[in-house]
Amino acid sequence: MSFISASPSIIRSVKQRELLNVWLRAVAGPHALPHAETFQPERLADELPDLMRFDVVGDGNLARFRITYEGTRLTEAYDNEDVAPADRTNRFLDDAIGSLRYQRVCDSYRVCISQRRPTYTVSTVYDSDGKEVAYERLLLPFGEADAVEQIVGSYKTISVDGRFQLRGLMGLNVSSVPQMTFMAVIDRNIIERPGADDAIEPD
Repeated sequence: MSFISASPSIIRSVKQRELLNVWLRAVAGPHALPHAETFQPERLADELPDLMRFDVVGDGNLARFRITYEGTRLTEAYDNEDVAPADRTNRFLDDAIGSLRYQRVCDSYRVCISQRRPTYTVSTVYDSDGKEVAYERLLLPFGEADAVEQIVGSYKTISVDGRFQLRGLMGLNVSSVPQMTFMAVIDRNIIERPGADDAIEPD
């Protein structure tokens, strides 16, 4: 599956669209990136449980993503509640979620840094009761014009079946591995470029 070019309207979560709008307002020019300290959404405290922050270490396909903040709902979803709070950060994403899951999501992060634009993906996963859950991931890049230095990620879960079991939903020991169903780079309405309908392959 390839990433498509999309406008902000593709994002389903109202909260994630609000976060993206804050990012868009902080962009100073067509090729610019906002700095992380300029990212000051209203009611940020309400969103912290669903957020993660990363430092980008390295470049291209060799880049790794060091966790500097992990929201409480993500701690529950990844079944990290037994991990000491001090040990949940300053570790790399690939170590935290395991190689199989990392292989399925790493392109979202790599495309975010190569395109220097937000990426939005939707995965399907099943909870411990067998209910289907959509896992929506929005990644926002921060840094300099030529390099992404930090990423803020917003992660939302929703099920058409209503309530579901969040604990361990994305954990290493569950049998349901998330399946990616939608991948987009949010670049329309940010910069006009030829071939906006072209698919974007990871570097």
